Amino acid sequence: MSVWDTLGEKYLRKKGIVPEKNIRETIKNMSLPQAAVYFQTAYGIADAEDKIIEDINGIAASFYINEVKLKEGVKTVLDKLKQKNVKMCVATATDKGLIEKALERNGIRDYFEAVLTCTDVGAGKDEPVIFRKAGQLLGTAKEDTIVIEDALYAVKTAKEDGFLVAAVYDPSAEKEEPEIREISDFYFRSFNEMESYLNEKSSYDSGL
Repeated sequence: MSVWDTLGEKYLRKKGIVPEKNIRETIKNMSLPQAAVYFQTAYGIADAEDKIIEDINGIAASFYINEVKLKEGVKTVLDKLKQKNVKMCVATATDKGLIEKALERNGIRDYFEAVLTCTDVGAGKDEPVIFRKAGQLLGTAKEDTIVIEDALYAVKTAKEDGFLVAAVYDPSAEKEEPEIREISDFYFRSFNEMESYLNEKSSYDSGL
């Protein structure tokens, strides 16, 4: 998230534009297409939407392709869910090419049935479209589908549409943590904590 926090500023400065002070807050919940339209209307950028997205992706590409790492505990959680034959799908606002490369480089692409992006479905996570599409791909009913999220607006969207939500702490959502914790069905401070929960649940279910 640290990369995305400054991406809008970096893009505008590369265009010779001084961004507004609250630019991070303004665009943090937008998908790339939404941000592109915002830059066109708010800053008068004449480039086509596709060109703006291409330029923004170019700034982020190096990080996703060469640097981004898994959060601690993610691989173990994925292993446990796979062992239980839980079907999984990625639903992200990140560009598909970038997220695919990041997943592959970190060795976890094969855990997922599919990778869905907000661009694919034509809507950001302020609408439930991407979560519904993911559920359809997995073939699961809403009440049997858990959305794992770390952003308040996405947690709200999924909950209000009838999905179960497991929220995981992220420093980028520090101020929103109390509300995220309150409205989520499950809340974890880390993926290691989620792993501990899965271990306890397995022991309980097996009668051990």
